[in-house]
Amino acid sequence: MSRSLSGNVMTTKFDKLLGWARKYSLFQYPFVTACCGMEFMSTACSHYDIDRFGAAFPRFSPRQADVIWVVGTISHKIAPILRTVYDQTADPKWVVSFGACASCGGPYDNYATVQGIDTIVPVDVYIAGCPPRPEAVLDGLLKLQDLIQNQKHEWK
Repeated sequence: MSRSLSGNVMTTKFDKLLGWARKYSLFQYPFVTACCGMEFMSTACSHYDIDRFGAAFPRFSPRQADVIWVVGTISHKIAPILRTVYDQTADPKWVVSFGACASCGGPYDNYATVQGIDTIVPVDVYIAGCPPRPEAVLDGLLKLQDLIQNQKHEWK
């Protein structure tokens, strides 16, 4: 490398560059079914501002999204809809389980409630809480970004 470029050029692997770019351009699909949706909205607003993490605008079509936020209680009646939304989401895709109800059924241990969405779709990040505090949501978002940054990306 010539002396004139020294300190002005950075090299990396293309896979690392793609992971870095993807982690800051998340298109989220909020699958909100219950009260945790209020905490999700408060995290998205100006005080906590998930826009600074590159996860700003929610998409209301799964075909335009790459992250599904499952927020709230999932009943057995709505479970096939969640699976359809997951199947319609473009690859690569990630799923975040938001709160106790989505992660393990929460306080609803009955015949009508799914005891964890990981029985329906694969989950990448679990966010604990009933409802989770915005700080926990931001921590989950950072964990998702780390996962995206460090995973192998296929380039077609």
